[in-house]
Amino acid sequence: MFSHVGNVNMSEYQAETVSDKGLVKIPSLNSVKRSVDKLEAEVTAHGMKVFARIDHAAGALQVDKQLRPTELLIFGSPQGGTPLMAASQAIGLDLPLKILAWEDESGMVWLSYNDLAYLANRYGISECPQVEVLSAVLSGLVNIAAEH
Repeated sequence: MFSHVGNVNMSEYQAETVSDKGLVKIPSLNSVKRSVDKLEAEVTAHGMKVFARIDHAAGALQVDKQLRPTELLIFGSPQGGTPLMAASQAIGLDLPLKILAWEDESGMVWLSYNDLAYLANRYGISECPQVEVLSAVLSGLVNIAAEH
């Protein structure tokens, strides 16, 4: 766990979008568990459903392997996803929404998710207004989860 996070200059760790892969990655001031706990609370507070919370590190232990803390939260709502799927049902491959909390080799915790603008472009639905709405929702969720 990243126990010395309070001493980190977070300005060094800005959100980054890896455009060739369509990933957004932001630093968190919390542990992986606390980050996902906060995400889960925010998701449910906004009326969305949590479909699964997957602890990849716990799964690794089941096969006698080690993995730094890594948890995936899978969530969504028909209100958010249906307009995207109406525009292109194939986007169902990337829905429901997912946010991954993970600890890197230095102990820094990150929150990563698929850039919806990238996905919309991939599925040819960039004009769908729901893309902008859900992009803002994802950004807001990770920012809340990343704060102390």
